[in-house]
Amino acid sequence: MRKLVKLMMIVIALAVLFVIGWATNYTGPADPKNIKYILWKHNLYKISLKQAVATMIGDENRYQLVLGKTKSQLRDRFGPLLSGEETSPYNRWCYQNSAWKDRDVMFIAESPWMVVFNGDKAVDFVLINGC
Repeated sequence: MRKLVKLMMIVIALAVLFVIGWATNYTGPADPKNIKYILWKHNLYKISLKQAVATMIGDENRYQLVLGKTKSQLRDRFGPLLSGEETSPYNRWCYQNSAWKDRDVMFIAESPWMVVFNGDKAVDFVLINGC
């Protein structure tokens, strides 16, 4: 029994050291390996929408957060979705002069992220940048 307790203590100590090491190596708020962002992706921690959408730029797996989701699911996850007419003038101009101009699109809040829908499902996720 004592060996089991000792083993459990060692495992817990190693886990704590691993988390501390991870948190100290990936400290940048826009780093997709930041522990807060990882926890946010799994609905275990709240971060600001502004930080989340900024961090998504460097996240190779960002598409998993959006593609296949309904508008309702995306609103629950990200908050307001804005139409092409409701978004910023820059986003609006880029959208109106893009290959997606005749598609059903929504922007995640005031961010440069545009979600393209087919029916109610997200089928494309585009960063409006440098158009």
